Amino acid sequence: MIVIVDYNMGNTGSILNMIKKAGGEAIISSDPEQIKNADKLILPGVGAFDAGMQNLAKLGLINVFRRQVTEQKTPVLGICLGLQLLTERSEEGIFQGLGLVDASTVRFKFVSSSGLRIPHMGWNSVVVRKESPLFCDMYPDPVFYFVHSYHVVCRNAEDVLSTTNYGYDFVSSLQSGNILGTQFHPEKSHKYGLKLMKNFVELVH
Repeated sequence: MIVIVDYNMGNTGSILNMIKKAGGEAIISSDPEQIKNADKLILPGVGAFDAGMQNLAKLGLINVFRRQVTEQKTPVLGICLGLQLLTERSEEGIFQGLGLVDASTVRFKFVSSSGLRIPHMGWNSVVVRKESPLFCDMYPDPVFYFVHSYHVVCRNAEDVLSTTNYGYDFVSSLQSGNILGTQFHPEKSHKYGLKLMKNFVELVH
């Protein structure tokens, strides 16, 4: 069973529907016991970094989530803010992140003459940089839907799964062992997101 972690910060219903379309079974839950028994975890997220960490703390989910990912090696997929919370820290806030990947989260920085707006919003291409079950048999030239002002910087280049260009190349997805994350929203990305979710549903660990 896939558990979509409910900490009042994400498109949990949309993700649940996409998993069902992909042939998977999932529940939305903030119950630590259900998280402990999950076959896979999804950490969604829309909103601010500090609010996300505060909500996880209030629900008593930080330690149980870390244990599942680091000790039980439960596959986890972080989506948008959920990906950023997997890092050590963010320029958006003052709280420590979950620290599950050797990375930090930074704000887009453009010169005023670039004409590029923040947040980065809309469809954009994703260039896959290494083999991963997450992109297995993906459609050619995949595009995904983004809405974000911050992006992840990996200290270990081997963790970079895909990049996307918006003013410069940034990490649009990562994988470090059983830890996966996408800056884009697969639940809003039509056939490309459905294929990615199907790959996650079928991921063997």
